[in-house]
Amino acid sequence: MKLSRLLLLLLLASASVLHAADLKVAGVFTDHAVLQRESLVPVWGWADPGTKVQVQFAGQTKTASADATGKWLVKLDALPASAAPHDLTVTALTTQQTLVLHDLLVGEVWLGSGQSNMALMVKQAKDFAQEQAAANLPTVRMFREESKAAATPQADSQGRWVICAPDTVGDFSAALFFFGRELQKNLGVPVGLINSSVGGTPIEAWIAPEAQKVVKELEPFLAAVTAPPAGVKNTNAAARARNASLGGLFNGKIAPLIPYAIRGTIWYQGEANSAPAKAPFYQYQLPLLVKDWRTRWGYEFPFAWAQLPNFEAKGRDWPTIREAMLKTLTLPQTGMGINIDIGEEKNIHPKNKQEVGHRLALWALGTVYGQKVAATSGPLPASHEVRDGKVRVSFSHAEGGLVAQGGALTGFVVAGADHQWQPAQARIEGNQVMVSNPAVKQPVAVRYAWENFPTCNLYNGAGLPASPFRTDDWK
Repeated sequence: MKLSRLLLLLLLASASVLHAADLKVAGVFTDHAVLQRESLVPVWGWADPGTKVQVQFAGQTKTASADATGKWLVKLDALPASAAPHDLTVTALTTQQTLVLHDLLVGEVWLGSGQSNMALMVKQAKDFAQEQAAANLPTVRMFREESKAAATPQADSQGRWVICAPDTVGDFSAALFFFGRELQKNLGVPVGLINSSVGGTPIEAWIAPEAQKVVKELEPFLAAVTAPPAGVKNTNAAARARNASLGGLFNGKIAPLIPYAIRGTIWYQGEANSAPAKAPFYQYQLPLLVKDWRTRWGYEFPFAWAQLPNFEAKGRDWPTIREAMLKTLTLPQTGMGINIDIGEEKNIHPKNKQEVGHRLALWALGTVYGQKVAATSGPLPASHEVRDGKVRVSFSHAEGGLVAQGGALTGFVVAGADHQWQPAQARIEGNQVMVSNPAVKQPVAVRYAWENFPTCNLYNGAGLPASPFRTDDWK
């Protein structure tokens, strides 16, 4: 009798442990996390269906019940920025199992995504010894999404929040860190950075498949990327691999982060889409990615990208990718860091990520946060007109006036109706550039810095370079 009772107690205790182990908080919530200030903050996880879950943070208590799939979600009320550490406590009220996350701060949260130039780490960027010595920044923290590509949307993240310190900063995304560091310095609040990036990956891997399949302009692109290569049998394994490349990284590395509260996103990608057959579709893919991510998060968060820098990409079409990035600025609350002067001719991974982060931070500080900055962008073409054998190009973002840095203005070419491009004489007049060539009597189009690795030197008075552009749409 005593043995039977003992066995029963052991079984009940074992069942209780198994039941209690079902309580889980989403993987993006770990010790040292940063929560978005001044916004509703979703907190979610999983438990047995029907379990009532209580979440406590910074004096707030919220409750929710796990749904039929076991998922629960609460939304914390908007929180002020705070560098004081708080615990986040999650309790399954039916079992009294409790999970406690320590040292959470409240501030500004940004997601950084893209391919290798976003993934490139601080220890691979320039001046690492100097940057490491200055990296005692406990209110700057980074979460690296460690999950892999997937054929279907994944529910949970893999990774952990890491405090910025000399012994940790080397593994931070360089572009994202230098961006976030500048925000923290100027805003004076904690900054959380989420790095979800993978080297060598194309943009179509980062957009949900169903979003791509309804865009008419992408039909030829999708037909090409989903077709089996010549001579390759259309096996199930090959088909799965192609389907994973279409939206696989969205499924594996973005979907699990939704709906974590973020202020905005920065993007550094495009190199993998620069093959001449793929580049023309980027003008549809980048705005689609922006709009689809915003729809899935449920709000129109700010979104900016690093325009591809100067690089001698043989057999590749970087100008068309840059133009697609320029065109996507027509979307509201978007920005672009222009990097046509900080690339390296023979290195697709230029080391000056400090300036990449700085230029994106200028945009964020000036437009998202309303701070006074010298300029939020380099000069952008606004309009053009042909008059008396010259093309007059007007520019926005010409703060401090247009400047030809280092000598005579270079980088412009001009063409007539014959589509034959000729080097142009270019002269600055206020916020305009007059472009001409005596041999082109009736010019119809102008291009600037329209090469993979151009020689060009148009800036604004704030020291930011002008974007490459063209006024034509010729192939």
